[in-house]
This record gives sequence, structure tokens and C-alpha cells, in this order.
Amino acid sequence: MDMENNPDVESTSKGVILVIDDSPTNLKFLFNTLSKDGFQVLSAEDGESGIEQAIGMQPDIILLDVLMPGIDGFETCRRLKTYEATRDIPVIFMTVLSEPIDKLRGFNAGGVDYVPKPVHHEEVLARINAHLTIQNQQTQLREQTEQLRELNASKDKFFSIVSHDLQ
Repeated sequence: MDMENNPDVESTSKGVILVIDDSPTNLKFLFNTLSKDGFQVLSAEDGESGIEQAIGMQPDIILLDVLMPGIDGFETCRRLKTYEATRDIPVIFMTVLSEPIDKLRGFNAGGVDYVPKPVHHEEVLARINAHLTIQNQQTQLREQTEQLRELNASKDKFFSIVSHDLQ
């Protein structure tokens, strides 16, 4: 099931979300609600195709079911974290598994959050927005750090030239 929005809409969307879930009902619900909130939504019905889409499309965030045929959500997340292209994409687990041990497994696999099913639209949206904000702030911080490194290198070069000229 491929429910991508029109790629032309991407420039006006709030972000790209990949939903990996084997339930067509869940995919449709999340596609409809997140699209209405201004997100571009991609979908996959199993872990393998979800990994392929994530590598190819590099979404801003991934919503991942745990209980799926083939590789489960925990293994899907572990694999996503091994690829450079997908390593830093936040993964939010959405599952009926709600025991603390299951949540711990999700965090140990590389997930950033864990939402119990049935999901509530407002809660999922709040968590998505929080993690996208964190992601954007981390990107800005990396860019600013790189700018500071470049400025520092320029300063060092300038002082080296000044020192040489003074000698």
C-alpha cells in the first residue's frame, strides 16, 4: 500500500513521515490524520520495505509498529540504525506491547519514543512535533559548530600570518 502525497506538496509540508505498519487500517488512519496536519506521509507494510523506503526517501521521522510479519519492529529499527542514511532518523514505536520490558527493548533498539496502541491523534502529533523540533535543533547545532570550526581555523591562520610578519 503506497499512500504518498504528491511530491510537489513536499515543499509545503511540515515534514516527511514514514509509517511502517502491517495493518491497512492503521496505515489509512495515520495517513489521513497526518496528511490533514500538513505532513507528507509515506507508508510500508513490513520492515524490509520500510527499510528500503527509509534509505531511498530519508524521511524526517519514522512511526514503526513492532508486531509485523517477517522482521519485527525492534529488528527493523536496529537495521535502520546501521545505515548511515537512516541512522539519525528518529523512530517512534507504536504498538500494543506496553510492558516496561517491551519499551526498554524499543529504546535499546534505537527508538526515541514509544506510543501504545490504540494511538490517539493528539498524542502522536505532539510526540512527532517534539522529536522534529529536537531534530531541527540538533541540525542547527551541528551547522553552528561547523561554522565555529571554520571561523576558528580562519582565526588561527590569521594569527599565524600576523605572528610570522611580526617576527
